Amino acid sequence: MVLVTSPTERSNPQTRDLDLMSTRDVVRLINAQDRTVPDAVTAVLDRVVDAVEFGVAALRAGRRVHYFGAGTSGRLGVLDAAELPPTFNTPPGWFCAHLAGGPEAMSRAVEDAEDDESAGAAEAAECVAAGDLVIGLAASGRTPYVLGALRAARVAGARTALVAADPTAAAAGEVDVFIGVATGPEVVTGSTRMKAATAQKLVLNAFSTAVMVRLGRVYSNFMVAVVATNAKLRGRMIAILMEATGAGERACREALLRADGDLKAALVSLLSGAAVAEARAALARADDQVRGALALLAG
Repeated sequence: MVLVTSPTERSNPQTRDLDLMSTRDVVRLINAQDRTVPDAVTAVLDRVVDAVEFGVAALRAGRRVHYFGAGTSGRLGVLDAAELPPTFNTPPGWFCAHLAGGPEAMSRAVEDAEDDESAGAAEAAECVAAGDLVIGLAASGRTPYVLGALRAARVAGARTALVAADPTAAAAGEVDVFIGVATGPEVVTGSTRMKAATAQKLVLNAFSTAVMVRLGRVYSNFMVAVVATNAKLRGRMIAILMEATGAGERACREALLRADGDLKAALVSLLSGAAVAEARAALARADDQVRGALALLAG
């Protein structure tokens, strides 16, 4: 048995009378502790920027981004990867999430899965290639499954990053980018589903969204690569066109119809006055960037 010394495993002196407090005071104390997390993430934003640049480079080169994690950390990676296709229409395989214990670990704990370094290494060796970006998610910064995957990824020629809640994690020197967020002791000792997980969610939100922005899947602050898979999203596409162009609902519906549901093509057509075919051609020449396509059409 290994004694765990991670900051997240220490007792929080501000919460030692938690079981004596009223419900209101418990909730207020949890909220007060949660408010410290964004500042802790702010302190490592330069490292998040580095990870974004590696992610953009990997995807532009036709490679992939992988998340490897266990427990809550791994589930957050699965969640982030799952939300990108409907939001940004990411191609299959751009973001791959790997969870210790496999799919069943999403809903229940798989005992000892996180301690299997060889399983992480084997999974990475099988699916990671040179030029990929592999991001390990481990609150303690020392999860064997995650470290095994990161080490195998480096051997394969991939870039690597580690997101942890221990700024002094020993594995920091083994990766290209170390994002050590100082979230400190948890409200409930060792419960890294709390502040540590919140920090990882904030980091992943910033990372994947910034990558999508850099790759042209956002125009202004609109998700212009969205896929209309339900009524809500179909309505959102019309609302985006109306707000981004100032055109009326009927004109936006007609433009989207002419573009066969391609929001970017409809948007460029409405903003430039060009036909949909011209808008598509400009987007292709501008590496699928809306502003680039508009500049081509204006020139």
